[in-house]
Order: sequence, then C-alpha cells, then structure tokens
Amino acid sequence: MLLQPRTRAPNKARLACPYDAPARRGNLLLGSCSSLTDCGAAMMVPRTLLVFCCCLLAFPSPGPLVAEAFVGAYGINYGRIANNIPSPEKVVALLRNSKIRNVKIYDSDHSVLDAFKGSGLNLVIAIPNGLVKDMAANESKSIEWLNENVQPYLPQTRIVGITVGNEVLGGQDQSLYEPLVEAVKNVYNGLKKLHLERKIELFTPHSEAVFATSYPPSACVFKEELMAYMKPLLDLFSMIGSPFYVNAYPFLAYISDPQNIDINYALFKPNPGIVDPNTSLHYDNMFDAQIDAAYAALQAAGYNNMEVRVAETGWASSGDQNEAGASSENARTYNFNLRKRLFLRKGTPLKPKIPVKAYIFALFNENLKPGAGSERHYGLFNADGRISYDIGYSGLLPSSASSSVLSIKRVRAGDQIVRCLATVLLSVFISLALAT
Repeated sequence: MLLQPRTRAPNKARLACPYDAPARRGNLLLGSCSSLTDCGAAMMVPRTLLVFCCCLLAFPSPGPLVAEAFVGAYGINYGRIANNIPSPEKVVALLRNSKIRNVKIYDSDHSVLDAFKGSGLNLVIAIPNGLVKDMAANESKSIEWLNENVQPYLPQTRIVGITVGNEVLGGQDQSLYEPLVEAVKNVYNGLKKLHLERKIELFTPHSEAVFATSYPPSACVFKEELMAYMKPLLDLFSMIGSPFYVNAYPFLAYISDPQNIDINYALFKPNPGIVDPNTSLHYDNMFDAQIDAAYAALQAAGYNNMEVRVAETGWASSGDQNEAGASSENARTYNFNLRKRLFLRKGTPLKPKIPVKAYIFALFNENLKPGAGSERHYGLFNADGRISYDIGYSGLLPSSASSSVLSIKRVRAGDQIVRCLATVLLSVFISLALAT
C-alpha cells in the first residue's frame, strides 16, 4: 500500500586542489641521474604513481563524502497514487529526458529504488506518517528500516535525503506530534551509527498550518501550541545543518479567498504586488512572500541562519466547481513562471543571497487520490507520459522509454569496459617499467 501525503486543505492565510602547484621534476628528468642507484631511486616514484592510478581505476570511489541533497534549484515530487502511470523505469527515462535531477517520493518502494540505480538522479525517500510511531518507539526500528531501505542501495542509487512524516505538525492527527520528534531523533541516530549522517539529509516537511499568521510576511510566527514539538525539531536541524522545508501553495491561498487575492499575484504575472509595512520590502508574487513568512517565523523563534526550502508547490489544472482558478491555463502559467523564477537561482526580498530551491508537485496526475477534484490534477505530465501542458518539456514518447533505459545500461557497461581497459594498459606499463 502506497502511503502518500494527506489531502491538502485550503489554507485560510492570505500569504502564505585549490591552486595549481608548479610541477616538481627534479631528479625525475631523464639524464639527471648521477648513478645507477640514483636512477633506481628516481624510477620508484613513477612506478608508485602507476600502481596508485591502477588502484584508483580498479577500485572506484563510492562517491562524495557529503552528498549534494539538492542540485540546482528545481526538483519534482513523484507521487504514485494511481493505477495508470508509467513504470519506474520509464519514469527514470522521462526525468532524464526532462533534465530533472532532484526527485522526492513519499515512501521507499524498492521498485523505484531499483529503477534509479545508476541513473545519477538525486532521490529523497520517505518514512510515511503511518510509520512515525514505530520509528519513535525504538531506535532499533530506525536502524532496521535503514538497513532494509537505504544501505543495500547505496551508492548506486543516489539516496540523498529522508523525510520523516509529511505535514504532521498542525495536522489533524495530534497523536503524531510527539512521536514525530522522537522518530526524527532515532532516524538521525541510526544514520550516525551507519556512518551516513554526512551523506543523507534528514528533514520533515511542514504545511502552512504551523503558522499562526503569515500576513504580512514579517509578522509570521509559529503557533504557540506547536512550539513544544517544533523547537526540539529545529534544535536538531540547526545542529545538523538541515533546512526548514515548507509546502507552499499560492493556489490554495487563492481558492480560499479569490475575492481579495489578485490571481496575477499568485501566478507570477504583472501586478502591483504588496509592500510589507514592517520591512518596506516589496513582493510581486505570493510564492516569495510565503517563503519569507517562513524565514520570519524562524527568526522570531531564534533560528536566524536556517535555510528555507519548498518541499511542495504546484497548481491544479482542473478541480471542483468551487475551486476557483483550477485550470490548465493557470497551471501552465504558474509552473512556467515558477520554473523560470527558480532557474534564475535568486533569493527572496528578505534573503536575496540564498537561492530558492523547490520540489514541484507533481510529476503525474494521480487518478486514485482522494479529496477534492484538484488533488487528481497537479501533474506536469499525464498518466501516459505526455505533457499536461507546455512549459518546456517534451514528455515521454512511446519509443523513447525503452531506448532511454537501454542507453543508461549502455553507459554503465561502457564505463566498466573503459575501467578494465585502463587497468590492463596500466598493468602493461608497470610490467615494462619493472623490467627495465
């Protein structure tokens, strides 16, 4: 059973080698040896280098010490509450064809982890809400989960992040609030025991429901009743360097109050914008205002240096009659302008030097999602891999899936062949050097 994020309820908030050293040749130059002994000593250095290079090729490094959890500024949420979407192998081909490198899923399905092997794509996996209490009960449970869903796949599958729960704080199930804190701590301790804490980022995404107010952005604070749970989470994330992840939906803010919110402000289209009366900062789009509201809440709580990232954002292409603004035209406009804005790698009015990073919701329209009609129409792509609307992607053509998957396999095989040939050639050179 695939466990995914809960149905999004409309938020009543309105805004929601560092230098090139000169080569030192010395006695290694031909004709510079003063005796056979000197020549023999001089020959030892190149032989050692050859052996060292041979070892590097024969035993490749498993990867960087610290993984890049988010490359660039653009990522995608790959939800799978559907019975008609492409297989994970075809999804990998679609993502590579679309040059989307950052992917977030809502579970740890092994078919997905297998499909992502050797793809080079960054993958964030999840401990869903249904497992939070298990993870909180015992640290051994978290290690067991990590040994089953993470360890066997590294480094071939680039698992760079783990989310613990989704929109727990502020959600309807208050029995999860305290276990969430313990679950996050236990998973982090498990990562440490497996020496993965520097390779895998740990976080929990929050909805706008954790904020008491978000307008104007500078006035945003966390709800007082949540601080008993939020503070220990923020303390841990501050200590380990994890960002604060928020699900930011101008679409939901707009449909909650379409009479008073300018849709152009929500869609990144030309509009007068707003000026925050406390900071005099001007906002020409709601997305930036929602992010700066999260920054303001963190600052008010004493976490001035924590980065804010967006775990989900998107716009529905269709919905129920009472869901104003849910249309293909608006979805295309929002996602096109958002993509353009993210690719500029710029910050917000409050934090201009910190580029905004966001995971788009979602990759596909998911036909089995419960809730309002909009829940089934957030996808950039239809179930068959064709684009839902044009924002610059080409989609998955029937013939391109198998060829793309095959090309991945060829790249892997070619890499191994090159390494073997290099090893053989170096071995020959070493033999010749030793024989002279």
